[in-house]
Amino acid sequence: METKVAVMSIIVEDNDTVEKLNAVLHQYGEYIIGRMGIPYRARGINIISIALDAPQDTISTMAGKIGNLPGVSVKTALSGVCGHE
Repeated sequence: METKVAVMSIIVEDNDTVEKLNAVLHQYGEYIIGRMGIPYRARGINIISIALDAPQDTISTMAGKIGNLPGVSVKTALSGVCGHE
Protein backbone atom coordinates (compact mmCIF):
# COMPACT_ATOMS: atom_id res chain seq x y z
CA MET A 1 0.00 0.00 0.00
CA GLU A 2 1.29 3.47 -0.90
CA THR A 3 2.09 5.80 1.98
CA LYS A 4 2.69 9.54 2.12
CA VAL A 5 4.79 11.66 4.42
CA ALA A 6 2.71 14.37 6.07
CA VAL A 7 2.71 16.91 8.88
CA MET A 8 -0.37 17.43 11.01
CA SER A 9 -0.69 20.68 12.99
CA ILE A 10 -3.03 20.59 15.96
CA ILE A 11 -4.15 23.41 18.25
CA VAL A 12 -5.88 22.41 21.48
CA GLU A 13 -7.97 25.15 23.10
CA ASP A 14 -9.88 22.88 25.52
CA ASN A 15 -7.61 21.04 27.96
CA ASP A 16 -10.47 18.67 28.85
CA THR A 17 -10.01 17.14 25.38
CA VAL A 18 -6.34 16.22 25.78
CA GLU A 19 -7.06 12.68 27.03
CA LYS A 20 -9.29 11.95 24.01
CA LEU A 21 -6.68 13.43 21.66
CA ASN A 22 -3.95 11.25 23.17
CA ALA A 23 -6.20 8.20 22.69
CA VAL A 24 -6.53 8.98 18.97
CA LEU A 25 -2.78 9.54 18.63
CA HIS A 26 -2.12 6.24 20.41
CA GLN A 27 -4.53 4.48 18.03
CA TYR A 28 -2.44 5.71 15.06
CA GLY A 29 0.94 5.38 16.78
CA GLU A 30 2.36 2.98 14.19
CA TYR A 31 2.22 5.77 11.58
CA ILE A 32 3.71 8.55 13.72
CA ILE A 33 7.35 9.38 12.94
CA GLY A 34 7.62 12.07 15.62
CA ARG A 35 5.63 14.46 17.75
CA MET A 36 6.34 17.89 19.22
CA GLY A 37 4.07 19.57 21.73
CA ILE A 38 4.37 23.16 22.92
CA PRO A 39 2.23 24.49 25.75
CA TYR A 40 1.55 28.16 25.10
CA ARG A 41 0.62 29.15 28.62
CA ALA A 42 0.20 32.86 27.87
CA ARG A 43 -2.74 31.99 25.59
CA GLY A 44 -3.92 28.86 27.41
CA ILE A 45 -3.51 26.58 24.38
CA ASN A 46 -1.31 23.68 23.28
CA ILE A 47 0.31 23.49 19.86
CA ILE A 48 1.19 20.02 18.56
CA SER A 49 2.97 18.94 15.37
CA ILE A 50 2.85 15.32 14.23
CA ALA A 51 5.04 13.89 11.45
CA LEU A 52 3.42 10.88 9.75
CA ASP A 53 4.16 8.22 7.16
CA ALA A 54 0.81 6.60 6.39
CA PRO A 55 -1.68 5.80 3.62
CA GLN A 56 -3.52 8.95 2.56
CA ASP A 57 -6.92 7.61 3.66
CA THR A 58 -5.47 6.84 7.12
CA ILE A 59 -4.14 10.39 7.40
CA SER A 60 -7.55 11.79 6.41
CA THR A 61 -9.40 9.55 8.86
CA MET A 62 -7.05 10.48 11.68
CA ALA A 63 -7.41 14.20 10.93
CA GLY A 64 -11.20 13.81 10.85
CA LYS A 65 -11.27 12.13 14.26
CA ILE A 66 -9.01 14.81 15.74
CA GLY A 67 -10.95 17.65 14.12
CA ASN A 68 -14.21 16.36 15.60
CA LEU A 69 -12.89 16.70 19.14
CA PRO A 70 -14.31 19.76 20.92
CA GLY A 71 -11.88 22.67 21.18
CA VAL A 72 -9.39 21.15 18.73
CA SER A 73 -8.32 22.47 15.29
CA VAL A 74 -6.25 20.43 12.83
CA LYS A 75 -4.62 21.04 9.44
CA THR A 76 -2.62 18.56 7.39
CA ALA A 77 0.10 19.14 4.78
CA LEU A 78 0.96 16.20 2.52
CA SER A 79 4.33 15.88 0.81
CA GLY A 80 4.94 14.43 -2.60
CA VAL A 81 7.18 11.78 -1.03
CA CYS A 82 5.61 8.34 -1.37
CA GLY A 83 6.61 4.95 -0.05
CA HIS A 84 5.17 1.48 0.34
CA GLU A 85 4.21 -0.51 3.43
